Amino acid sequence: MISSKYTIRELNQATLLKTIIEKKEVFRAELAAATGLNKASVSDITKKLLDDQLIVETRVGDASTAGGRKPIMLTFNPQSATALSFDIGYNYLEGMLSYIDGTVLSSISKRRISIDATNVFDHIQESIHQLIRDLPETPHGIVGMTIGIHGVVFEDHPIFTPYYDLHKIDLQKELADHYDFPIYLHNEANLAALGEYTFSSHYQNLVSISIHSGIGCGIVASGKLQVGKHGKAGELGHSILYPDGRPCPCGNSGCLEQYASSKAVYEEFARLKGLDYVNSDILTDYVKKGDTDATALLKKNAALLSIGINNIIMMYDPDVIVINSKLYEKNPQMIEQIHANLTSQFTKDILVRNTRLKGNAILYGALAVTAQHFLNIRKLKLGKEK
Repeated sequence: MISSKYTIRELNQATLLKTIIEKKEVFRAELAAATGLNKASVSDITKKLLDDQLIVETRVGDASTAGGRKPIMLTFNPQSATALSFDIGYNYLEGMLSYIDGTVLSSISKRRISIDATNVFDHIQESIHQLIRDLPETPHGIVGMTIGIHGVVFEDHPIFTPYYDLHKIDLQKELADHYDFPIYLHNEANLAALGEYTFSSHYQNLVSISIHSGIGCGIVASGKLQVGKHGKAGELGHSILYPDGRPCPCGNSGCLEQYASSKAVYEEFARLKGLDYVNSDILTDYVKKGDTDATALLKKNAALLSIGINNIIMMYDPDVIVINSKLYEKNPQMIEQIHANLTSQFTKDILVRNTRLKGNAILYGALAVTAQHFLNIRKLKLGKEK
């Protein structure tokens, strides 16, 4: 049985549940063969999982060639619980309520807002109220909320947020004092990588590069997210591109994200055209109209990012590099330009592609964190392999 409301404690139960999720539909004797557990243990554990409504009996299967009783098929209950997921930047908020399997129930998007330590709680609270307006009844209710923060996050606490001041407050405690479900805070690039791993890829080794106000990369090695000793692993945007270049809030000069982040690109294009505001839609529209400044700027961005990608490949040798950027999603020719720039024998055969999660990799990664904690399954796969 579930020893607390939120976490499956018993290892064999988690192992069995993971097998059921991976196989989609399975019968008890097949579970025993796949896990090495004896039939009596499988029978006891499946009864507990059925009682907890984490799995359901779906149909009567086919009898074996030797005859005998037809098996009853088991499958994961995707509507056993719900979760809240957020991606919070310095000027936007994205939120999602979903079933534990990733089926979206409601979503929210706030753009061109200003997020800081004084208002972030109110923005989250207001968004939760909207998201759960039609909350469906499930056996376990809301089992957690995970929030993606743009900056370095360690043990649920932001410790460096260069483009807003969320490191100045204990956001996790403020939220935990108000809500009775677990609250998790993670770096947004790490969540994007976990989202890709859990919902859109069969690979065990991948790097997801998130390009927003900064540039971060999440690293999954052998199915495990690599965050480093202090949560600073993957801060690609703070690798130095130009020594003695533009100052960066991190304290260095010439960091990659000062030249190649979406924020840097939009600000540069706004200066070129005398515009007050630029986003991916505006810049892409200029590209489609054949504007030479816009075209040259995107080509320059792909060239600069290729330097960072080359370095990441040399350090981690992943199966795939996934780009999580609205600008790259709307301008897929930039992926082709990156491939053209990766010419060494070490990098030329590495797959680089856009996210398949339609700009929602961070939200799906946030859901993956909640699901991992609730189900006690770390190398969890919930999506279709592609």
